[in-house]
Parts: sequence; C-alpha cells; structure tokens
Amino acid sequence: MTQLENEIRDIKLEVLSMWNLVESQLRKTRSAILNFDRDLAREVVLKEKRVNAFELKLDRDCENIFALYCPVAVDLRFLLAVLKINNNLERIGDIAEGIAKYIIEALSDFDHDSFMGTDLLKMFDDAISIVADTRLAFEKEDTILARSIFKRDEVLDRINANAINKLADCIRADTGIVNDALYVLSIIRKLERVGDQSKNMAEEVIFFVEAKVLKHAEGNPANE
Repeated sequence: MTQLENEIRDIKLEVLSMWNLVESQLRKTRSAILNFDRDLAREVVLKEKRVNAFELKLDRDCENIFALYCPVAVDLRFLLAVLKINNNLERIGDIAEGIAKYIIEALSDFDHDSFMGTDLLKMFDDAISIVADTRLAFEKEDTILARSIFKRDEVLDRINANAINKLADCIRADTGIVNDALYVLSIIRKLERVGDQSKNMAEEVIFFVEAKVLKHAEGNPANE
C-alpha cells in the first residue's frame, strides 16, 4: 500500500470509531429514557466531549492529507465525504446529549402513555437502526444500502408529523401530563433530525463511491 492508501485507511477507521461512539450515545439515551436513569444520561453528556474530540481530530487529519498528498478522484471524493459525515455525526452526538439533558432536568419519570401514544420508542429504535445501517453502507461502500436510508427516514418524518395530534389527545385525556408531553415532543423533533443527518451521510456515501451528487436533485434520491 502507498502512504496515501495507509492514510485513507486510517481515516476510515477513525470515522467508524466515531460512528460507533455516536451509536452508543443514542442507545444509552434510549435506555436512560426507558428506565429514567439519570446517571446514564449524565454519562451521555460527559461522553459528548469525546465525540467533539473525534470531530476536531478528523478535520485536522483530512486537512493534513489534502496538504501533503493533493488527493484526486475517489480519494478526493472520500475525504470530502468524510468531512461532511464527520459534521453529521457530531450533530447526532449533540442530539443524544440534548435528549439526555431532558432526562436530567425532568422532575420525575415521563408518562409512559405518552411514549406509547406517539411511537417514541419505535422512533428511537428506527433512528438507531438507520444510523447503524448508514455506517455499514459507508464501511462496505454499499450504495444500495445507502439508498435504502431515504425511504426509512420517511418513517421518522411520519411519526414526527403525527406527534402533535397524538400528544394533544393524551393531554385532553389527562391535563397533568402537559410537561411530559412537551418533553416527548421535543425528543421526537430531535430524533427526526437524526434521520435527516443519516440521510445526508447516505448521500455522501453515494457521492464518494459513484461520483453522484444527490443534494438538491430532482425527485427522490433513492431512485437515482
């Protein structure tokens, strides 16, 4: 392998390590909500510093490769994709931290009827699965799997769109859960953004593997 190939391989391993950390943050946040585990939520908040450190290191490493090797073709596309994916992963880490802070701030356990009524736990599971499969698409350079993310993100969009009406029904049935309902709605809004960030990362996988830019493309990118 050439030195550039070694550097590219190391960058890919760094991205995958960061990805695994971000997935772990989401899984721990889900568990913290389900069990109202404030200690686990605090752990998520503390580990956000590691996610931020990953982001800064990856940015520096990519910049160094640009300066030393002037990469072209697929290597250039890969590094450009990594810079964007790096930013998307950091944002997902921020989302996990934000949800964890809700748990820390809450005065008591959330109303579980609000969970079930809005499909919050399903949304959490789907969001984690989408992040994991986008990682696999990146690792295996699998553009078919990357394209599948677009339709799966629509499921999160639907849950988000239906949440207000479902929570309104819960509040009409029990006005004492207003605060819980606001927390749940905020969490749903954040999880919807996890889908958006994953979709962005899937687009970057397709870009570096196939040299196709899907952002702002006409129609559904899954059909490209």
